[in-house]
Amino acid sequence: MPDTPAPSPQPPASRTAEVHRATAETTIDLVLNLDGAGLGELDTGLGFLDHMLTHIARHGLVDLTVRCQGDLHVDAHHTVEDVGIALGMAIRQAVGDKRGIVRYGHFTLPMDDALVLCALDLSGRPYLDFALDLPPIMIGQMPTELVEEFFRAVVNNAGMNLHFRHLAGTNSHHLVEAAFKAFAKSLRMAVEKDPRTDEIPSTKGLL
Repeated sequence: MPDTPAPSPQPPASRTAEVHRATAETTIDLVLNLDGAGLGELDTGLGFLDHMLTHIARHGLVDLTVRCQGDLHVDAHHTVEDVGIALGMAIRQAVGDKRGIVRYGHFTLPMDDALVLCALDLSGRPYLDFALDLPPIMIGQMPTELVEEFFRAVVNNAGMNLHFRHLAGTNSHHLVEAAFKAFAKSLRMAVEKDPRTDEIPSTKGLL
């Protein structure tokens, strides 16, 4: 009797998302691949925001493309917040039902004088605790107060629990960059596939 051929391996499900969002204030096209190689193509009109999004791609090992045309003649607020909204929508879309993911991620990241802790839970429930002491200054064309607004937009649209702690440091650029890098590393940990289970990581059976 001939041997029964082994079934062909199934390709992994795609964990990608595409978001197109247009309002009277911004037009955004965003593509996210959670299983990427850390590639970023960013053009938001704000150099510092592009720099921070590049860190999310590189240190989160996701591929991230963002094109944003915003009303920068007004200020940076709408662009920063709306990019956060689009990124949160993409994360939620890309993780799907969250079956087999680790769900939780945390990272404490040093950058020169700065030390920032980030912890997150892809719980489906939005909550942000942003305990970074940032003076109200401009970094490039971006006010530091918009860092919290960015992450609040991500949290509300991803359905994510996100906490930041300011453990050391006074340099605002270093603190913000450490926060973005720590977020990237935490997100990478949370969306990783758990090799021991393919279940939804919740006793409720739903996230």
